[in-house]
Amino acid sequence: MGSIEGGTVLITGGASGIGFLMGRLVLERGAARLVIWDMRADALAEAEAALRAPGRSVVGFAVDITDPEQVRRALAEMDRQGLAVDVLVNNAGIVVGKSFAEHSDADIERTMQVNATAPMRLARALLPGMLARRRGHVVNIASAAGMVANPGMAVYCASKFAMVGWSESLRIELERAGSGVRVTTVMPFYIDTGMFAGVRSPVLPILKPDYAARMIVDAVARGRILLRMPRLLYLVPLVQGLLPTRWFDVVCGRWFGIHDSMATFKGRGG
Repeated sequence: MGSIEGGTVLITGGASGIGFLMGRLVLERGAARLVIWDMRADALAEAEAALRAPGRSVVGFAVDITDPEQVRRALAEMDRQGLAVDVLVNNAGIVVGKSFAEHSDADIERTMQVNATAPMRLARALLPGMLARRRGHVVNIASAAGMVANPGMAVYCASKFAMVGWSESLRIELERAGSGVRVTTVMPFYIDTGMFAGVRSPVLPILKPDYAARMIVDAVARGRILLRMPRLLYLVPLVQGLLPTRWFDVVCGRWFGIHDSMATFKGRGG
């Protein structure tokens, strides 16, 4: 089970969706302790109750990961409880499904903070402990939108491009240092959760949450560097490199229907 079995796993955005499902799976696969962070206190309490069972240690913290003071307090309390994180899963994310011109300054700031800046800060806070123990695993849930630009989610794409670049750079740094700390970058297509309610995809399958969570936990257990879902996404860099940009727009945007996928987006508020 690699870094999962017997370890302490922290999942941000862990009260629902694939965060909750991953939490359940890591417990089933031998994690000694599960720590879930979520900004929604009611959902957090429900998740804790659902995940607890004899022999399982589940601790929840109501944290807005973009608030440095809330993060500091949560980490201090975890330290007081002796919860040294072995696996960090940067899972929390948001999307604003509208054209870039319709974004407010607050939309841009919040999206970049939740999806890119906050995961970096949290990893930076936890890395010293991992490096001192010479073991650990940082798992960054990015997106296929971190490879391919898409109308209707420009700032989301920007945040996920940022996460992919940071995640891969971090991996190389840690490998070159012989740190013993691993990094896994996850780039899924749309997952059938409330976050992307209403999206449509005529060719590529929208991923089922159970499948996505299982694939991610398997990738972590095996120490994989990169996970793209579905597997067809592994061809994207090759196709991008071979085709002129306008032709790639036709293949990806028109033939695969990606550029119209957000046209019917509703999200959690729809």
